[in-house]
Amino acid sequence: MVAHPEWLVWALLSAAFAALTAIFAKVGLDGVDPDYATLFRTLVIVAVLGAFVAATGKWMNPATLPRRAWLFLTLSALATGASWVCYFRALKVGDASQVAPVDKASVVLVALFAFAFLGERPSVRDWTGIALIASGVIMLALKR
Repeated sequence: MVAHPEWLVWALLSAAFAALTAIFAKVGLDGVDPDYATLFRTLVIVAVLGAFVAATGKWMNPATLPRRAWLFLTLSALATGASWVCYFRALKVGDASQVAPVDKASVVLVALFAFAFLGERPSVRDWTGIALIASGVIMLALKR
């Protein structure tokens, strides 16, 4: 039996849930404004995650977070919100089979941003995979 790194298990679960998100959202958007749907989804996430954090004893006073954590977690939240609004608007008018893969162009952008801002240095093999993802995104975006 091959042992998998813990990050890989969580990343694969994330991908599976993200796929379900697209399908459930596309069906749920029928007759619903995408901005309202994003708000509703966010409220459900806050309630469930709040209960989870409380139940597992992970709650902490937000005032104890370092200033840098506050800044970057806030920026991350704003970026997430903007991403969700755009994603739901795209799903409302587009095919889930096109919208979701194009949304995953974020994989390519993460690699570029991590290179530029975090000093990460992907290998040639990594860049090849990233280029293949970019090619797939372009093919799906131009599908007709």
